[in-house]
Amino acid sequence: MQDENLTAPGELAPAEASTGEQEAQAGSEEAAGSSDGPRGAIAEWTITILLLLFGTTTLVQAFVIPTGSMEDNLLIGDHLLVDKLAFAPPGAVSRFLLPYTPVRRGDIIVFRYPVDIRQTFVKRVIGLPGDRIRLANKQVYLNGTLLDEPFKFNKTRYIDSYRDNFPSDPNTRVDDRALEMLEQNVLGGEVVVPPDCYFAMGDNRDSSLDSRYWGFVPRANIIGKPLLIYWSYDAPTERLVSSGISFEHLMDLARNFFTKTRWKRTFMLIRGYDLKN
Repeated sequence: MQDENLTAPGELAPAEASTGEQEAQAGSEEAAGSSDGPRGAIAEWTITILLLLFGTTTLVQAFVIPTGSMEDNLLIGDHLLVDKLAFAPPGAVSRFLLPYTPVRRGDIIVFRYPVDIRQTFVKRVIGLPGDRIRLANKQVYLNGTLLDEPFKFNKTRYIDSYRDNFPSDPNTRVDDRALEMLEQNVLGGEVVVPPDCYFAMGDNRDSSLDSRYWGFVPRANIIGKPLLIYWSYDAPTERLVSSGISFEHLMDLARNFFTKTRWKRTFMLIRGYDLKN
């Protein structure tokens, strides 16, 4: 099984801001004996930089995919821009200005991993609150109807008694949240999604650590919706999960940037799929 534990290059923004503040401070000291013109220009640039930093952390954030649980739709090394306002609760005025949308079946979401909120995952929403879900021989049934899932990939032929016929008795270690789900949210051989929660699965269905193994995604954990792939680079998982950039990765970029960049995926839009039921 693979989880889709995202790393966030956007989290480097505070360090960049610190450098920018030092440069602005140095510029202010150099202009201390001059006219108001240079000081005004520095103030304008400072405000602009702060607004840009606010936008990249509040409105849109960058993430990179280090594992293959969403293959072959999202690949290891895809760098994403995530819309953090897409599912935000609308305000009295902002609801008329911004395109807020409810979470829908088939949406790809980025969320804080319920088991450890310090980690960020990306999966596809299969079930909404109140939905009934079961799997039989790898096929997903939603509210009693077989789902059409053109985005799904099954890469193993054998049938696993838990993974592919769900819900059932776990044949592997699962999180306590999954055990609670199996004890409290199964009715008539189907998992019933509780209020303010979602059932999420990976597109690489046979190799995905998802709601089958750790339970539901709480609404409060959802960060946003991926917008596009701004860069895709063929790199191994161990380099992408690191909190920093290793010397080995820098050398790989220097030598292979043009050959390992997946140019056809650059600026590729990421869209959900309307799972009608």
